Order: sequence, then C-alpha cells, then structure tokens
Amino acid sequence: SMAAPSGLQPTPAERRVLSELRDGKSNGSIAVSLSLSRRTVESHLSRLLAKTGCRNRTQLLLWSMAER
Repeated sequence: SMAAPSGLQPTPAERRVLSELRDGKSNGSIAVSLSLSRRTVESHLSRLLAKTGCRNRTQLLLWSMAER
C-alpha cells in the first residue's frame, strides 16, 4: 500500500487541498476556493510532498487518487 506511515497522514486541511488538486486547480484557484492565502496552500502542498515522498504535484495527485 502507498499509505503514509502513521503520524504522517494528511491533516483535514491538507485533505481539502488534495481534493482541490484532484479537481485540477492551480494553487491560486485552490487558495480562492478554500479562502486561504496562496502561501498557505503552498505550505500544505510542501508538507504533503514531504509526508508522501512525492517529488512534485503530479506524483502527489497520483498518490492522492490511489489513496481514495
């Protein structure tokens, strides 16, 4: 399984960002949609990349789809 180790599971906020990412939205669009700053969206994505070991948004998207 590609599940992250326990303690490295996405937070509820990170899961909301992932959901928007799966909809094909840019960081700016995600920020508007979730009423967050673009920097906050970038922080969530950075933490998700670190937690999952993914190297980029595309890998993260594939990881998140496998996790559903």
